[in-house]
Amino acid sequence: MGELGYEERVTVARGIMRLLERWGVDPEDQRTILGLSEDIRIRHLRRFRDDTPFPDTPEISERVEHLVGIADALRTACPRDPTRGALWINTPHRRFARRTPLATMIEDGLSGITAVRSELDCTYARRPVGLGGS
Repeated sequence: MGELGYEERVTVARGIMRLLERWGVDPEDQRTILGLSEDIRIRHLRRFRDDTPFPDTPEISERVEHLVGIADALRTACPRDPTRGALWINTPHRRFARRTPLATMIEDGLSGITAVRSELDCTYARRPVGLGGS
């Protein structure tokens, strides 16, 4: 996100916060998924929905990039029914040891987020190492 301007970063933060809310992610877990410091109080998450960009760190940027990729893959898989993405993200899945993809992202951190993206996005999962496919 470092190459984005301030307003673009605000727009990204708003979009990601709306996405997490559509998925039914509670505020504590929103902070966890985004990799935000515990110094950021739960009540301050509202700022990211309003007019504040996420902190510009490599880890948060990587998490946001993966969340955007997950959202895009869900939108592609279910273009006529946007509620299906939230249903999928909250349904236990055999590839995640019968956990929901959401629980996988919360409990496993960045590796869980990339696992969920890899499950949904075959173009991401097949990228050679060094080209964004760790």
